[in-house]
This record gives sequence, C-alpha cells and structure tokens, in this order.
Amino acid sequence: MRILVIEDEPRILAFLARGLEAEGFSVRGAANGPEGLKRTLSDRPDLVILDLRLPGLDGLSVLRELQRQRPELPVVIVSARSDLQTKLRGFGLGASDYLAKPFSFDELVARIRVQLRHAQNGGDGNVVQTGPLTLDLARRQACIGAVVTDLSDREFRLLHHLVEHSGEVVSRERLLSEVWGYHFDPGSNVVEVCMRRLRKKLGPEAPIETIRNAGYRLSAA
Repeated sequence: MRILVIEDEPRILAFLARGLEAEGFSVRGAANGPEGLKRTLSDRPDLVILDLRLPGLDGLSVLRELQRQRPELPVVIVSARSDLQTKLRGFGLGASDYLAKPFSFDELVARIRVQLRHAQNGGDGNVVQTGPLTLDLARRQACIGAVVTDLSDREFRLLHHLVEHSGEVVSRERLLSEVWGYHFDPGSNVVEVCMRRLRKKLGPEAPIETIRNAGYRLSAA
C-alpha cells in the first residue's frame, strides 16, 4: 500500500518514512502544500498523512482540494494543532482521522490500517460497528440507538480496543498494557475507574460485560 506523507519538518518526515516502510508500506514524502497536492493527484497514493502547518498552501486548503478531486482518498491529519475547533474543521473538510502531535507511532499505524481496511472494503473508514454499538473513529463518539456520546481520549481508546477484539475476553492486565502502557502495576485501578465512567456515559444498553476473574468482553450480539 502506498502512503504519501505531507510534512514540512524533515526530521518528522524521515521518522515516519522509516517507520512506515518497516511496517511494509511504500512511502513518499512532500515538504510543502503545493508539492503534496501535486503528488497526491499524480502518484495516486492509497492514503495521505497530512500536517496542517505547511508552507505554500496550508493543510486545510490541501484537504479541501483533495476532497473535491479525490473524495474517496483516506486522509489522516497529524498536527500539533489539537484544539477542538481545528479538529472539527478538518473532519468537516473530509479528514478520515486526526492525531495530535506528539503521538504514538503504534497508534498511528493502527489508525492507518483501519482506514485502509475500510477503504478496501468500500466502507466508511470513520465508523466501526459491533452489535448495537457504533464507534465513530474520527469524531471519537459512540452511538447506541439514538444516543450519541462524546468520549475522552482514554475512554475512546479503551472502547476502541474492546471493539477491535469484540467477543473476546480482554484481561485487565492487557488493557493496562495496551491502552495505558503500564506493563505491570497490580495496585492501579485506572481500568475499573475508566470502565465505570464509560458505562455510565453509554447507558444501560452498553454491551460491555464483566467476566469475573478474567476481564471484560464487548458483546457482538
């Protein structure tokens, strides 16, 4: 799969290129907005990683033009601008996902794979559904029935992990490691606290089961 990284910071561009190539992607780079737009339209990549603060043509202007000419193309914004207004504007212009700097490279790769998988399947790369639950990956919202719920970063990551492993029992230790990055902290109750908060937000229809002495499971029924 071909990825174009539009990023004006050489160090970040080189880091992303090396890392993504190690993950098996073919990567090209562009250091400014006009070059990025030209390469997107000529090289026909499968996905674009887009910074917003670009010389020549800012990222949102690039995104607007890509939405006009290649609306099916997944675009993942990676930017130091993390305010809600900028994120919503990006989504409104057609961004598939938005990741604020500094970011976890592993999380970026996971999001890229989600977008590519949905693009290949012809689906909406922003939305994952399991049972009664719909998770909007771009807006970080969960929907059960007619109820739409905004999630904090940690609530979203916790629920996203359960969605990715729907029907499986996921242990507390695994959640600590993969969502919080704690490799061993038996005294921490952050999983339980976040789970209570998440269930309260989702309401009584939340399809999250507690499996005694084992962990949690998201029901796909």
